[in-house]
Amino acid sequence: MGYYSDKVVWVTGASSGIGLAYAEYINKQGAKVILSARRQEVLEDVKSKLTHPQNAYVLPLDLENYENVNEHANEAIKAFGKVDILINNGGLSQRANVLETEMKVVEKLMKVNFLGTVALTKAILPHMIENKSGQIAVVSSVVGKFGTPRRSSYSATKHALHGFFDALRAEMFEHGISVTVVCPGYVTTNISKNALTADGSAQNKMDNATEKGIDPIVFADRMAHAIEAKKEEVYIAGPKEKLGLFMKRFFPTVFSKMVRKMAVT
Repeated sequence: MGYYSDKVVWVTGASSGIGLAYAEYINKQGAKVILSARRQEVLEDVKSKLTHPQNAYVLPLDLENYENVNEHANEAIKAFGKVDILINNGGLSQRANVLETEMKVVEKLMKVNFLGTVALTKAILPHMIENKSGQIAVVSSVVGKFGTPRRSSYSATKHALHGFFDALRAEMFEHGISVTVVCPGYVTTNISKNALTADGSAQNKMDNATEKGIDPIVFADRMAHAIEAKKEEVYIAGPKEKLGLFMKRFFPTVFSKMVRKMAVT
């Protein structure tokens, strides 16, 4: 019996990319999966293609409209009687300079990436505290540790997630609830295609770096093992991104010069 066997795992952003690959991986391992994203018809298609579709439940959710998350949490709990693991994966990226980015775009990124994630986490916590067990994972980014051009507000939302979930980890220790922050580098998903430009429209093209990134299936395997090991923070990235983390920490002035010339698309 594997770690995920009979676990109930709620995955946001489950319609594509990392969320989809992770949901498929743990479903094969025997987990019951609650699939959340905005579009129900896409989620139904995802469910139908799973190894064990009978162990999946479709729960449409728009993180930007986070006022109703308590209702979604109640529905998630009722689906299989409990929620063991929450995977906060849903989010949006950005491709625009600071001066050109409209405030409505900054607000949308903060609502989807940070406020919606926080609200959903708060909604499921009482259930986990009552059960005296549970796991919460959040998919941040290596730019949650440093900022790069054309991702200012996206980076800010990811920095905010680190602060919130580090604090949450300390508070939840006495309740037996673990918290893992997952930091991807470039992963070959639609994140750059869906990234918001200055006026809020989608970029609609694949970045070169994203196209050459880690395969989502490989990423999902590494992420699943990190969550199983209950790691506090994990970096699943290529050598260039890991070099950036190292330089930012130990040689920040040199890193500042590097990032000015960095090819970020």
